[in-house]
Amino acid sequence: MAAKLKKLKDQTIVITGASSGIGLVTARMAAQQGARLVLAARSEEALRQLTDEINQAGGDAMYVVADVSKPEDVKRLAQQAIQKFGGFDTWVNNAGVSIYGKIEQVPVEDMRQLFEVNFWGLVHGSLEAAKHLKAKGGAIINVGSILSDLTAILQTIYSASKHAVKGFTDGLRMELEMDGAPVSVTLIQPAAIDTPYTVHAKNYMEREAKHAPPAYAPETVARAILHAATTAERDVVVGGGGRAFISMEQWTPALLDKFMEKVFVKQEKADYAPRPLQQNALDQPMGQLEERGNYPGHTRETSYYTEAATAGSPALRTALLVGAGVALAAWLGSRREN
Repeated sequence: MAAKLKKLKDQTIVITGASSGIGLVTARMAAQQGARLVLAARSEEALRQLTDEINQAGGDAMYVVADVSKPEDVKRLAQQAIQKFGGFDTWVNNAGVSIYGKIEQVPVEDMRQLFEVNFWGLVHGSLEAAKHLKAKGGAIINVGSILSDLTAILQTIYSASKHAVKGFTDGLRMELEMDGAPVSVTLIQPAAIDTPYTVHAKNYMEREAKHAPPAYAPETVARAILHAATTAERDVVVGGGGRAFISMEQWTPALLDKFMEKVFVKQEKADYAPRPLQQNALDQPMGQLEERGNYPGHTRETSYYTEAATAGSPALRTALLVGAGVALAAWLGSRREN
């Protein structure tokens, strides 16, 4: 049974990781379009400020302090959404954190904790959402990454978690379709996004982390998420640069490996010392209603690729994919020659 998704103004939307970055921008954008919101994160003060901001502007929002790595917190989140609004129509699994550094330098305990948040937190949320939505219909939106399809050097464990997110999301989608459940399951795959992602990450490098170019504004992801809340999509890649990297991984993976080893590894390091190691979102809440991060270059406020892909026909999407891959192959080839 195909999912019949409501207009945003008629929806109640649950958003995890709502206190900063993509989650924060998505919450504000959804509120402006009339959606009722259930906001979740570990940072109570940030959530309270955001909820007050939305309600004072005429919106309708509530918050639940929740650590998505704890299944009891996620269950309580769903229960409070049902108690307050009678249910929900879209559940956005957005909470996540990263680690920078060589694999040999990262403690296994940190790797496990990252998976507890990025993967198991998303699993907990997806299962609670599916339990509620199988009867009434709606959307489950999982925020993965272009790193669900490739690996960024020095972000190996984060990349591995996003690979797992893709595998789980695809399996959940197929099982719900097999059961005839009217639930849309979408994987959102952002490229580099100018959010506090880099400064919230646990960083074992000798310099501060930053995004490699090109970087896009968090609004580009928020628009994709809200599009998926009203239009059933299997997956949405945010950013033409990201689509090109995925294409390179599919077509010329060895060339992409060399680019990672020679170029990308330098681009993801800032030219100044890192924060103290203990200042990171893996070990403690850091949400302060910050939308943007430390990206030093020009942030792309719009992804024309993603806008065209979500609005266009399958033929247009294929043409965009091929074009992005050819463009990046030519660019990488020129870098190699130089």
